[in-house]
Amino acid sequence: MKHTEENPTEEEQISSSVFNRSSADYETESRKDQFVRSVDTRILAPLRIIVHDWRGLIGGAILLLYILMGTIGVLLVEAPEIGQGPRFAGLFTDGHLLGTDNQGRDLLSLTVHATPAMLEMIISGAVFTTIVATIVGTVSGYKSGIIDRISMVVTDIMLTIPGLPLVIVIAAILDPRTPWVVGIVLTINAWAGLARTIRAQVLTVREESYVEASRVMGFSTSGILRRDIIPQLMPYIGVNFMQAARNVIFASVGLYYLGVLPFTHYNWGIILNQAYGGGALWNVSYLHWMVVPIVTISLISLSLILLTQSADRVFNPRVRAKHSRTVSDDSDAAEHN
Repeated sequence: MKHTEENPTEEEQISSSVFNRSSADYETESRKDQFVRSVDTRILAPLRIIVHDWRGLIGGAILLLYILMGTIGVLLVEAPEIGQGPRFAGLFTDGHLLGTDNQGRDLLSLTVHATPAMLEMIISGAVFTTIVATIVGTVSGYKSGIIDRISMVVTDIMLTIPGLPLVIVIAAILDPRTPWVVGIVLTINAWAGLARTIRAQVLTVREESYVEASRVMGFSTSGILRRDIIPQLMPYIGVNFMQAARNVIFASVGLYYLGVLPFTHYNWGIILNQAYGGGALWNVSYLHWMVVPIVTISLISLSLILLTQSADRVFNPRVRAKHSRTVSDDSDAAEHN
């Protein structure tokens, strides 16, 4: 007996090693299954929804084209230079797909090399608006009391300040030259309205039974907001993220067109400004100079509108579960059993 306890036999060693290895394998498989389920539900299922929705498919394809223009396109397309071609060459003439401007610069090159700055402004402005509005709205609606009152006073003050004059004053003071900073300046008070509506949504969600259960169990405020409340608001937040991105596009193009923001990099608004100054509105031969940036702006705006319409399906838990293969497999197995 003593020999067995201190020096197990070869059969016992084999049995023990097999048992331990099988247990570890089961644990590894369990973690692997959880990872696969998470990727399928959070990444693959939304992609399948977009692919099966023509609005999301078209909008995503157009937006992907702009992303490629702003990343790979700038490496493949030659940077615009004065005298690249004849002045005011029309569409599809002299090897210039979109024609040239009054200085002989290729409009395709100008459009492509203006895309990175535009994407940076769109991302920074939309992210800033969404994050600030979500933090202020959720914390204010959930905590209430003095925090709610102070937050809403600040929000109401930002709502009462006219956006365009505020942006012009801040731009004159800061003279922003980096696209990331320009995007934030353009949306400096755009978060206020969204924060108000998110707070109204939180006031309803915070009374749900599962939120109350989390409070009783002693979960932290940040944990409750992250796990229980914000996921319920994601459809609304996602739609407003797209809307904020569109607002940044129009605001930046408009202010560059008016000459309010400094001309430090290629920009679709700068192209419009120069086209207007060059007489593109009064001479049919120059009209393509004005049309190219207008069509470029319209297409990216259209892509965001289509993605906004498709976002409701992407964030809908039932639709995501329907397009999730792991959840579908579990449902089929349950029905079969």
